[in-house]
Amino acid sequence: MGWFGKLTLGTLGLFMGGPLGAIAGAVLGHHLFDREDYSGDRRLWSEQRDEAQAAYFVCLFSILSKMAKADGVVTREEINTVDQFLSTLKLPEQEKQFARNIFNEAKKSPYTIDDFAAQLYHMNQGHPTVLVSFMDLLFKLASADGKLHKAEEASLYRLKQIFRISDAQFDNLRSLHFKQNDIHYSTLNCTKDSTDDEIKANYRKLVKEYHPDMIISQGMPEEFVEAATKKFQEIQAAYEKVRNERVF
Repeated sequence: MGWFGKLTLGTLGLFMGGPLGAIAGAVLGHHLFDREDYSGDRRLWSEQRDEAQAAYFVCLFSILSKMAKADGVVTREEINTVDQFLSTLKLPEQEKQFARNIFNEAKKSPYTIDDFAAQLYHMNQGHPTVLVSFMDLLFKLASADGKLHKAEEASLYRLKQIFRISDAQFDNLRSLHFKQNDIHYSTLNCTKDSTDDEIKANYRKLVKEYHPDMIISQGMPEEFVEAATKKFQEIQAAYEKVRNERVF
């Protein structure tokens, strides 16, 4: 049985205290809590993995919900963006509905986006690629209506600080979603002023970080491999475009 089945049955010994446990528990209708006799070295690796995957899933859609509501209104464009993302994950319908329920429950939750972000960082501080990928998705959501509202920008900047994302990475993501110029360079975390060697080095680094096998090894749900593969392909396409343009 995978993480979703264990979560719905209430048999997963979750480390999901705080915001995540409250949201998941409200959706599922049962209490989620830390089990003191099911921790430390006695916890099986497979259970740790299931817990990490369940927590990531809940956190993902909770933060998306709070970002969508950052400017006070959840628009149809933002809901469509979340649905489009869900469609790329190729989840069973039951899990898709669970994600939608998490999204709706988080909208009315008293917890802030910062609360959820802090918990996500705690779970993934050793996996910066996961955090940058998630920030990329948040920028995509913020750009759904074609403009970056002040409240959305403020939320994104706070999450940048919580996730320990560099200024350069943050600026590249903003440029990628709100400026169409040099989009291929932004995908490679570069600019047109970058040298050929810098572009090649960034490309090699990104290919290693975003390879689907790497995402799986970091404990993310297997359902997210499709999204990782798409990002991996975007990096390769951007590199080919820049390489052909510069002839190297």
